[in-house]
Amino acid sequence: QVQLVESGGGLVQAGGSLRLSCAASGSIFLVSAMGWSRQAPGKQRELVAVISTGGSTNYADSVKGRFTISRDNAKNTVYLQMNSLKPEDTAVYYCNAEVLERSTAHFKDYWGQGTQVTVSS
Repeated sequence: QVQLVESGGGLVQAGGSLRLSCAASGSIFLVSAMGWSRQAPGKQRELVAVISTGGSTNYADSVKGRFTISRDNAKNTVYLQMNSLKPEDTAVYYCNAEVLERSTAHFKDYWGQGTQVTVSS
């Protein structure tokens, strides 16, 4: 089994910054793509950013230029630096990772428990 543990959410004023972290642990042979998604009340979950093992990134148009995704492969950790936050960024943020499990030798997608980000106007 693999666990993803997120941290770094909280309450911030519009224009402020937050940094989210998500660490994967457990039966891991390697971690492939990692990413962040978010879900606002009454809305569907949307992809925010993804990063490959090699560091290639993709972002939702709504966060381009404001958010930066990065990763530390040695620590199996992904980060999301969020700058110039807006009230519409308020949501529960979830990390996910595609993991090659050591125990099964199969790839499986795992999700974190979510961390709340609230941006006040």
